[in-house]
Amino acid sequence: NMADEPREVKVVLLGDTGVGKSSLVLRFVTNSFKSYSESTIGASFMSKLITVDGKPIKFQIWDTAGQEKYHSLAPMYYRGAAAAIVVYDITRKSSFQTLQNWVKELKQLGPEDIVIAIAANKSDLGDQREVESVAASEYAMTLDRRGALFVETSAKEDTNVSQLFADLSRRLPAVKKRGSVRKTTSLQSTQKNESKCC
Repeated sequence: NMADEPREVKVVLLGDTGVGKSSLVLRFVTNSFKSYSESTIGASFMSKLITVDGKPIKFQIWDTAGQEKYHSLAPMYYRGAAAAIVVYDITRKSSFQTLQNWVKELKQLGPEDIVIAIAANKSDLGDQREVESVAASEYAMTLDRRGALFVETSAKEDTNVSQLFADLSRRLPAVKKRGSVRKTTSLQSTQKNESKCC
């Protein structure tokens, strides 16, 4: 039965080096945490099948390297992605600035209908906080009509990690039906683009 086939969703994680992207993925996929992990080289891939609101979803997760020298590879990974989780570390203000640069890049170069989620990671280190959650959630509100998803997470303490992925899946656009429907939508989108120009 088609209805029972999992929806495959490509997700890319972006953000500054050391904000805990790999730790979030590891916590979500294997429910484990390592207090020290090597820097990701290029990108790593993991997948996980979950059920949200009775519907099976298979996340294809690309965890990209945060180091600047790998930045130019990122479009390879966010091309064709249904969603992006952009991560910052609440104890490092500079990582929140980097996050905003990633969001700008996604809006310019990323897929048109990509769903963006913001993960404020390391919420267990609240006493060292440099980014107030109010500022970050207000920023998230500006990113699209209903505001981007904003979740404070801790990969270490397993706070809101599966919640992040479940909430993300609820924001995905409805699956387009194959066939004649797509033709009409592509016509509409070309008209839309023409009206944008002037």
